[in-house]
Amino acid sequence: MQNKFLISVFSFTLLLVTGITAQNFYDYTVVDIDGNKFPMSQLEGKKVMVVNVASECGLTPQYEQLEAIYKIYEDSNFVIIGFPANNFKEQEPGSNEEIKKFCTLNYGVTFPMMAKISVKGDDMAPIYKWLTQKELNGFDDSSVKWNFQKYLINEEGKLEQVINPWVKPDNKKIVRWIEGN
Repeated sequence: MQNKFLISVFSFTLLLVTGITAQNFYDYTVVDIDGNKFPMSQLEGKKVMVVNVASECGLTPQYEQLEAIYKIYEDSNFVIIGFPANNFKEQEPGSNEEIKKFCTLNYGVTFPMMAKISVKGDDMAPIYKWLTQKELNGFDDSSVKWNFQKYLINEEGKLEQVINPWVKPDNKKIVRWIEGN
């Protein structure tokens, strides 16, 4: 108990000295694909997989695996959040309405989809700044390599893993993480 207290005091002091503000995934509010506010705080206590998605990518069939994993674990405190992005070879050119229609008709997507954002560059969305900057997420620096990169956030809103785009959503490593093994 005393060690935890000392670590907390040290961490707080370090934050004060460096000027870095501790942030949590739950501090963010984004806009969903229908234009409604979506506070991440409503996901508190759940494991979350954040994925940047695109409709015209060679990896687009991953929507099928994403939906399958979501259906299996949605009642087990797990959720997938899809963020359409047009950052890679303009593979997500559609409007939010077109993206929603595409995902629903072609893949039966029921997991939460957010409004189209930028996941890299000068116009990077704040949630993706948190996902990619150790200074903000406390885990690691990363860059979004391509469409369908996966970020795994634990029940406390802390980033735990970054999974490259080519790893399928139903990969054993991801399933073990969801199941807590």
